[in-house]
Amino acid sequence: MSRARALPEDALGWLHDLGRWIGTWLWVPFFRVRIRHRERIPATGPVVLVANHSAFVDGPLLFGMFGRRVVFLVKAEMFSGIVGTLLRWLGQVPVRRDVVDRRPLTTLLEVLRDGGMVAVFPEGTRGTGEVGSDIGRARQGAAWLARSASAPLLPVAVRGTHRPAGAARRLRPRVDVLVGDPLPAPTAPGRDGLAAATTEVTEALRTLVRELDNEHRQVTRPDAAGDVREQ
Repeated sequence: MSRARALPEDALGWLHDLGRWIGTWLWVPFFRVRIRHRERIPATGPVVLVANHSAFVDGPLLFGMFGRRVVFLVKAEMFSGIVGTLLRWLGQVPVRRDVVDRRPLTTLLEVLRDGGMVAVFPEGTRGTGEVGSDIGRARQGAAWLARSASAPLLPVAVRGTHRPAGAARRLRPRVDVLVGDPLPAPTAPGRDGLAAATTEVTEALRTLVRELDNEHRQVTRPDAAGDVREQ
């Protein structure tokens, strides 16, 4: 870690900030993005952001939305060639799916202890974006990070990016990002404490997703894009 930067040691702070700035307008030609309750995002101090994940663009889209540096866990397969180098310079952290490896969590913990924000997609891989058993399991990584760094858990729901196979292409679909209320840093000890914190953030995230889905149903036909239906 480079102290007072809240980024991993391989990151270039100026490039990370440039990437976030680009991210504030990059998606304008492709999506009609609406972020709500941005004021709930803590402006300073450690934060563990937990979001649902339904499309490749979720991470890049969220990257520039929070007004502060954010370090994401990104699947290790992306870290090859020039793309991998760029991701490291941007401060993103590779994680291997279905492999026990504490190094990514250790890196994120250092970022948090430097007062930074980290983002975790507990589903691990892209799915429907529904908050189900995958997030319920979550491997308790987000809760462990929050407890270890005394950081609040911030649930964030994203809806509108997922286009199911076979669905017609959409012209600038509406994408909603809903920021929930920060949950206090977990303090209960042991695995039971982590399980309780994981359940709490899971329920908070599920509530946000349902709220967005209900809103989409009011303005979209029931048989329209699959990402606005119950699955």
